[in-house]
Order: sequence, then structure tokens, then C-alpha cells
Amino acid sequence: MSHDLLIRDVRPMGGAPVDILVKDGRIAAIGKSDAAGTEILEGGGRLAIPGLVEAHAHLDKTLWGMDWYRNEVGPSLRDKIDNERRSKRTLGIDPARQSARQVVLSVGHGTTHIRTHVDVDTEMGVEAIEGVMATRAALADLIDMQLVAFPQSGLLVHPGTHELLDRAMAMGADVVGGLDPCGIDRDPKGHLDVVFGLAQKHGRGVDIHLHEPGEMGAFSMELIIERTRALGMQGQVVISHAFCLGMPDPAAVDRLIADLADARIAIMTTGPASRPAPPVLKLHKAGVVVGSGSDGIRDTWGPYGNADMLERAMFVGLRNNLRRDDEVEQALAVCTTGGAAMMGITDYGLRIGAPADMVLLPGTCLTEAVVSRPRDRIVVKRGTVVARDGEAFHQVN
Repeated sequence: MSHDLLIRDVRPMGGAPVDILVKDGRIAAIGKSDAAGTEILEGGGRLAIPGLVEAHAHLDKTLWGMDWYRNEVGPSLRDKIDNERRSKRTLGIDPARQSARQVVLSVGHGTTHIRTHVDVDTEMGVEAIEGVMATRAALADLIDMQLVAFPQSGLLVHPGTHELLDRAMAMGADVVGGLDPCGIDRDPKGHLDVVFGLAQKHGRGVDIHLHEPGEMGAFSMELIIERTRALGMQGQVVISHAFCLGMPDPAAVDRLIADLADARIAIMTTGPASRPAPPVLKLHKAGVVVGSGSDGIRDTWGPYGNADMLERAMFVGLRNNLRRDDEVEQALAVCTTGGAAMMGITDYGLRIGAPADMVLLPGTCLTEAVVSRPRDRIVVKRGTVVARDGEAFHQVN
């Protein structure tokens, strides 16, 4: 898909106007250029930002494009998990079709990289892994995708899930997932034995959903930190949601953050409206990598979400009371460079030699782009324009 392209008159990260020359899908030069004979894209003074990074999605189970689902589920997490487990069959949620629909939606908004947690359970086996892998192969020109083999229904509470996770990793999943070692499996040591054991066996990283609040979540987090250090897995572990970092005990939170920084464990936050949230600026100041994601959108858990990571940057900013321009810029960084670092993407950004993945959008500065979230966006993936005005050129039924 890649080719040579000259992008004229854009302002990387709101800076001075430049031209960006793309050769073989990578940024070859940044500055004034005349590159005769090269295809030209007129930027018209737009902002240029790196491709947005959706660092936490659930592509296999969105209901996007399906009939409206009336949600009357809850209130507990287990209620939602059990309902979803039943609904996969009754609603006809096809993982390949639905994941492709959400990818195309995400690309239209400017996302160029996605990490998706894909359900592995004794009801569906590895069917969802197979479906999302098919999407990854089919849409490789639009998106770079990582798959997390995720035991959404629980691991130890459903015998056979361990073996299915092992199979998913052997099939090519990129990361081993986990979920609430105390609250769901009620056996934190046993849960982490399996998750980290599979990571060691397959040479992969770990990404654990940690919804557990307060002291329970802090206890699970401490065990994850200890395991990371003991196995030498610094820089390979992510804790998603991490609601316990929002608990009203600053001394306890500060100790956890210091330990996370020491173990080089990244944090994923959605900027949740209804739950305690990790403090983004404090984590950043301590050197902890922070990424963000939409989590589930339009699914049996809830009706919200549109996969727009520019909007997600606004949510992160609102949840963390980020008002200064430099603070809002940090919220955007969570949805770009932070997510890329969380996913271990080393060749990312608006720099010479990196893949030409970027979003061009109107605005005087980055903060204006975050708060206004213009639909008028041009999305470039490896030097090819793949979306304009909120719509990807590739569509799925």
C-alpha cells in the first residue's frame, strides 16, 4: 500500500509549518521540499499529530452496526460477564465481522494502532481469537493490531480456560490477559501463576484488567508488581483500569506509583466518569507510562462509545481536571505516545525513519483540537491516505 508522498504545509504538534516527505511508507524528511514527481497532499496549515493509539479495546464483541440492544443488565460485574457469555450466541455476535466494523470506525477517527482484548472462554473457545486474527490479516493496510488473550469470564473458576489461553498464545496472540485476581477468581496467587506462567512459556507480555477498588485492588497490584520484579519482566506488564489508584489515601497511592515506576509497569485508563481513576499527571511525573482506550463500545455492557481517541483524550482531561494547555497536551499524549509506549511500539511518531502514520486536522493548537474534536480529519497510514472527514475509505458490511 505504501508509496511516495509529499505532505505540504502542516504543523507537527502545532509547531512551525513544514513539509513532510514520505518514501516507501516512512517519513524521509521534515522541512521544506519540492520533491519533483512525488504525489502531493496539501495540508493547508493543518495540525499534524501521530496516529491515535487505541490501547484498550474489545473488538470481538461490539454490537456496532447490529440491531439496537436493550440493556437491562446489572448491577454487578459478574452479572454483566454472565449476560455477555450467554448473549454471544443468542445475538449472533460474529467476532470477525464485528471487529472489522470497529476497526473501520476507529480508522475513520484517526486511530492507526489498536490493542484489543479478545475473549477466550469455555463457551466460545478460541473462536473470537480466530475471528479477530482474520480481521487483523484482512485490514493490515489500515491498522497495526495487538491481540490480548483475555479470560473475560474468569480463569480458575472455569476449568479448561488455562488450556484455551495456552492455545490462543500458540496461535499467535501477542499478550496474556488477566482479570481481577481476587474479585473474580478469588485466588490471586493461582491466577497470577497461570497468567505469568503463560507469559514466560510463550515469551509474551501481560495486560491485566484490575477493576478491584481500594485496598483489595492495592493488594492485587502489589502482587503483580512483586511477580514482575521476580521474573525480570520490567517493561512488559500493563495494568488496565487500576481503579485502586484513585482511592482516597494519597500515601498509599504514592507508594504504589513509586513501585509501578520502579517495575516499569504501564497503566491504562479510560478516564472513567463513574469510578475512581488513576491520577494521570502524578503517574507521568513519576515516570509511569500511561495509555488509554475506549474499552468496550456499544456492547452488552453499555451503549456508550464511538472509538474516537481524540474524544477519549478529552475524557481523560476532564476526569483529571486538566485545564492548562500543557495539561491538555498531556491528555493527548496519553492517547498517542503513551499508548504506543504501552504497546511497545518503538518506531512511532513524527520523526524521520518512522512509519508515516499521522492525522491532519484543523486547529490553532493541540488543545483546541482535543476540545473541538473536528470531524474534518485526514488520516494517513504508512504514507497512504486511508480516511477523510470521519470515514475510512475501506468499508465493511
